[in-house]
Amino acid sequence: MADSRPNIIFIMSDDHAAHAMSCYGSRINRTPNLDRIAEGGMRFDNCFCTNSICTPSRAAILTGTYNHVNEVTTLATPMDNRLTTYPKLLQQSGYQTAIFGKWHLGTGPGHCPTGFDAWSVLPGQGLYHNPDFIFAGPGGGRRRTLQGYVTDLITDLTLEWLEARDRERPFCLMVHHKAPHRPWEPDEAHQHLYLNEQIPEPETLFDDYSDRASAAEAAEMRVGVHMDFRDVKCEISPGLSEHELRRWGYQRYIKDYLRVVAGIDDSVGRLLDYLEAEGLTEDTLVIYTSDQGFFLGDHGWYDKRFMYEESLRMPLILRYPREVASGSINDDIVLNVDFPLLFLDVAEVDAPDGMQGRSFRSQLHGETPADWRQALYYRYWMHKAHHNVYAHYGVRTKRHKLIYYYADALGQAGAIDESYTPEWELFDLERDPYELHNVYSDPAYADTVPALTELLHQLQADVGDTRYALDVD
Repeated sequence: MADSRPNIIFIMSDDHAAHAMSCYGSRINRTPNLDRIAEGGMRFDNCFCTNSICTPSRAAILTGTYNHVNEVTTLATPMDNRLTTYPKLLQQSGYQTAIFGKWHLGTGPGHCPTGFDAWSVLPGQGLYHNPDFIFAGPGGGRRRTLQGYVTDLITDLTLEWLEARDRERPFCLMVHHKAPHRPWEPDEAHQHLYLNEQIPEPETLFDDYSDRASAAEAAEMRVGVHMDFRDVKCEISPGLSEHELRRWGYQRYIKDYLRVVAGIDDSVGRLLDYLEAEGLTEDTLVIYTSDQGFFLGDHGWYDKRFMYEESLRMPLILRYPREVASGSINDDIVLNVDFPLLFLDVAEVDAPDGMQGRSFRSQLHGETPADWRQALYYRYWMHKAHHNVYAHYGVRTKRHKLIYYYADALGQAGAIDESYTPEWELFDLERDPYELHNVYSDPAYADTVPALTELLHQLQADVGDTRYALDVD
């Protein structure tokens, strides 16, 4: 007798910000195939990551635990593949499981994918053109170069596996794209896009980082200023002012970024078309997200890491006709550690006690549990590495955001062992949605600061994390 539980297809891109998706109201591009998911299902407007960097976010999604628990805190801390993950639990319950694309949690014995019937993953970040893939095999797999464009190749591998699957058993398929990760190399089919256009600039492209903690000005990820040849595909003129560099660099960067996003959108369309042709749409939960957000010139930046909105916020759209009404929108606070709990829930598999997220299946039906979270806890551990972003943690509610830059490596692998005087930031997201004004010392928020500080410490304790030594009441 065939297993009637739903299929799960989890599509995740790398560094795809929600504000580069038309279903989120983007004013800079169109994503018609991603919109098919949102229009046929639900869009989540308050989905956030718990650590805005690739490897830690992926570990949080697989394990349903915060990074101090799974010990994947930076890019230099690969995941122990003996950890309990949702694919392992689904596999044990009878699901066919597979992953194709970006893994970025370490390769070789001890770190290669486990819990999958089939896998083919990129080593590290992988290449856009003619990339190497590591295919499942003894000793951590076997490496082979494939000719073509990485987004197309990942989609090809996905569809080949779907064609060969056991049609009597449900499947959990992870399609993990490299794009649109830096250095944003589009394929030939999309190179013509935006050639004669000026992409609208973000409101905060020329942020001067005043009225903020020193961490904002110290960050080395300013558009144009901190970019190199591979980012803008030409030499950067030494005679431009910073204002001119940001404006010029933004157009060079954002057009390539949007071109590789268009490749993802086409890929998603191929996959959705396959589901429809095979009669699988009704019985398949399709999810699209990214491992974190990304600065698209916002605050004059590219990259992520900060707890600011554009970096913290993840796109999350899903379609599951059995349970989700078309065109639904949810604004509850949902986290990346919640994803595996949802997947296990719809697959009728009990989640282990060690998972720290919570299933949001009720929200799929338009129902928010009375005790659903009203705030989230975030922590970035990779102090100063790559873009000179200071280590910090914080709390976000629907109205406010409190950030503590403890600015210390704390011995973390991949972090730089230099420390600075800790600083606080407080933003009123209702009055200051672009997070330009730190009101931590504003007398008008004299009652808000201690209340949020207490909430921050409570959330830390709830997830088992430890306060920084100088974070005093």
